[in-house]
Amino acid sequence: MAVGLDFTGMLRSAGLRVTRPRLAVLNAVSEHPHAETELVIRATRLHVPDVSHQTVYDALNALTAAGLLRRIQPSGSLARYETRVADNHHHVVCRSCGAIADVDCAVGTAPCLTPADDNGYAIDEAEVIYWGLCPGCSRPPSS
Repeated sequence: MAVGLDFTGMLRSAGLRVTRPRLAVLNAVSEHPHAETELVIRATRLHVPDVSHQTVYDALNALTAAGLLRRIQPSGSLARYETRVADNHHHVVCRSCGAIADVDCAVGTAPCLTPADDNGYAIDEAEVIYWGLCPGCSRPPSS
């Protein structure tokens, strides 16, 4: 499991029961940022071989609801999960291969963007997804 992260303490602080599947799911997402559910299931099974798909889905939902994971779903993509939750960062997605990387807040502090009209909402977050080609996909083919 990931070194230096106190998953047990994180679960207890969030008021969640500490279970082997939840610990393994936190570890899997920590080791594979922006992972799709199937990758989380495979990585979780390295530590809890008999864990069911449903248990992993339930853990992902509980951990996301508790604020320990963040769920992102860029247009045309499956849901993905990450442990970076304590800030208001954004993402860049490769149009070719689908790779995703974190992008720190573009300007200022959260929510980073100020709408022309907030319609009376108390805005606390802005979600921005940048699209382009990753370094691997933007290189011209070598001859």
